Amino acid sequence: MSDSSTSAAAEARPSQCALGRHSYDRDELLACGRGELFGPGNARLPLPNMLMMDRIVRIDATGGEFGKGVIEAELDITPDLWFFACHFEGDPVMPGCLGLDALWQLVGFWLGWRGNPGRGRALGSGEVKFFGQVLPTVKKVTYRLDLKRVIERKLVMGIADGRMYADGREIYSATDLKVGLFTSTEDF
Repeated sequence: MSDSSTSAAAEARPSQCALGRHSYDRDELLACGRGELFGPGNARLPLPNMLMMDRIVRIDATGGEFGKGVIEAELDITPDLWFFACHFEGDPVMPGCLGLDALWQLVGFWLGWRGNPGRGRALGSGEVKFFGQVLPTVKKVTYRLDLKRVIERKLVMGIADGRMYADGREIYSATDLKVGLFTSTEDF
């Protein structure tokens, strides 16, 4: 066996899905952000401050509204989170774009969890609605995504509908959240 095939074999690893993993704590999410969970060159979560979840409480390849997969995650809210100090002074509220980004982060994580190669990139969304807010008095944000279409060929893409809850009350919804995984982002 040549050195290059030995190296490729060493990099090949079973998917987290195949390993039966269905939840992740904060330390494991941080390992994903460092590229240690899915392997070099593959999907990563952002590191703090842009990591918008503390744990993934459920991830599955089946189930959900469309029977194609589901992922649920949580973020603990404390008044000292970085965004409250700057958005807005005297009127602290979590920026809506951070909740939307969290939903995209989770679609990319789900694709990596399935064992797909490549780096995640948000590709768009359908309709996004905000009908509530995250104030410093909220204790927990919950995200839920239902995968509705999954492409796992040369093109790797997930499309999901997502919802965000503040202390159990739905406050955001987004349809057709699209994330792709790309083995090369040079021409992206």
